[in-house]
Amino acid sequence: MPTMQAMQYRRYGDPGQIVPAELPRPAARPGQILVRVAASAVNPIDWKLHSGRFRLVMPVKMPSVPGFDIAGEVVEVGAQVSRFHCGDRVYAMLDNRTGGASAEYAAVGESAAARIPGNIEPQQAAAIPLAGLTAVQALRHCAGLAAGQRVLIVGASGGVGHFAVQIAKALGAHVTGVCSTPNVELVQGLGADRVLDYKNQSVFATDLPYDVVFDTVVKTRFKPFLSVMTYRAVYVSTLPNAVLLARSFLLPLYSKRRIKPIIVKPNGEDLQYLSGLVEQGRLQPVIARILPLMELASAHATSQRERTAGKIVIAISG
Repeated sequence: MPTMQAMQYRRYGDPGQIVPAELPRPAARPGQILVRVAASAVNPIDWKLHSGRFRLVMPVKMPSVPGFDIAGEVVEVGAQVSRFHCGDRVYAMLDNRTGGASAEYAAVGESAAARIPGNIEPQQAAAIPLAGLTAVQALRHCAGLAAGQRVLIVGASGGVGHFAVQIAKALGAHVTGVCSTPNVELVQGLGADRVLDYKNQSVFATDLPYDVVFDTVVKTRFKPFLSVMTYRAVYVSTLPNAVLLARSFLLPLYSKRRIKPIIVKPNGEDLQYLSGLVEQGRLQPVIARILPLMELASAHATSQRERTAGKIVIAISG
């Protein structure tokens, strides 16, 4: 049986539980493609799932290969697949609950994948799927952001936030980004019309209210945001905690405002939309650092302790 190199959590815990492993190479099932993974990327959900904090609602079978972002080359096509062929360069968010991207090969559903834009390399493409899909699904599908509207993006320099700034500008919105002092120039360079340094400026001071608030950090209670939201504004959160979910059900009873938590889903059509923005030069992933697969534990630890600007990419094969 063919094997592959991978990194896996041997049990729930911190990144110190990540160890190398030689595992059976997966095969492409009907409706799937098998990808030789050139690069992956780290997202906070990777280490959060494997820490055990969500084990009651999203249990992980250990040992487990973490990671959802892949970019590479199709090497096998399953039955009923029509959009891709061997040799195609593709990227995707894996369509399973717990990951599997930190390995030399990964199988993914045809409907979750898209071709890598011709103007970027796999290591750049790997930074896009989960974070980019979160941003586009939050802004287009949850908030219905339209040209001319005003959007506040909290955490504008982060993995999701830096894509959200660019996507919102591509949609024709007026963008205010919130970040820390060292990242102000970065967010300005992404196209934000206004940047608030939360260490020196109030997020809740504005001349005109926002039609959409996209909170990618979720460390501030929802209530203060009401003062800067239009009467039909939508607040989108990347962390649907119990208090926020309860508020989302109660708010429509007395207000036209809405709370819509975003639960990202693999979606090849949304990924193809992002590919179009990349090809037009309107979307560019910001990569904080690139580390080899064997340093995955270090990458997870860095993601855990630092508020990284952009994405950490994992180089897997040439």
